[in-house]
Amino acid sequence: MLKTIQMKLNTYVNYKGNCREAFQFYEKHLGGKITMISTFNDLPDKNNIPGKNWEDKILHAQIEIGSGILMGVDIPNAEPMRSAYITLSNPDENEVERIYNLLTDGGQIFMKMDKTFFASRFAMLRDKFGTNWMLLCENQ
Repeated sequence: MLKTIQMKLNTYVNYKGNCREAFQFYEKHLGGKITMISTFNDLPDKNNIPGKNWEDKILHAQIEIGSGILMGVDIPNAEPMRSAYITLSNPDENEVERIYNLLTDGGQIFMKMDKTFFASRFAMLRDKFGTNWMLLCENQ
């Protein structure tokens, strides 16, 4: 039998050189806390830096948002997320609307914020950093 003691499931997102900017934005506007940042300059072998002027790009970063952890890295040829979403739930409709307005600014709306049969507020979008989000305020 598999033991699941202290098992955690985290999300890891590839960014196209703007991981630091994305994480700082999430920290400021989503109440997150960046708990780790490592750059390509930290690599022991500088020949493994993926491109010119990438020394200060992110090799690994972690941010806590609510009870979840989002991890990220800068990849020169990263593409926006496809078929996966980071879901952010909050019981406060006003807070969900605030977050929606922040994340859609400069982003792409897939499903505008609206009431659904399963939630008082629900939306699907891609932010300006290429991260897909589902925002949810469940029916009370």
